[in-house]
Amino acid sequence: MTSKPEKTLETFPNLFRERDYHIHMQIPEFTCLCPKTGQPDFATLILDYIPDKKCVELKSLKLYVWSYRDKGVFHEAVTNKILDDLVAALKPRYMRLIARFYVRGGIFTNVTVDYRKEGWQPEPRILLQEFNSQSNTRE
Repeated sequence: MTSKPEKTLETFPNLFRERDYHIHMQIPEFTCLCPKTGQPDFATLILDYIPDKKCVELKSLKLYVWSYRDKGVFHEAVTNKILDDLVAALKPRYMRLIARFYVRGGIFTNVTVDYRKEGWQPEPRILLQEFNSQSNTRE
């Protein structure tokens, strides 16, 4: 197993290109350094995307995220950079990255960035009734 961070994002072919489907990931152990103080910043990254031809390989994503551990970078810059790198590697139909940074100096910071492939339109949303197993009723 690799024991060092990597900047390379590996991919694999999307075998279901004929349909839009949603991939959701939570990465609760993101760390980088404050470029002003050098103190660590901690965040949970929430990645949602609709793949086109490629999907991201999870181990490479983990090592890529790890590569920021010793980097001094502002929250807004790192969130945009990660999205740009993922879009360059995957060329998805749609991607959203949310970085939820933990409190520092009494302030929580959330940064949300989006990408939409030119010409791509999402399928209409379908709302299904939820079944409440507690009361045996539909909501």
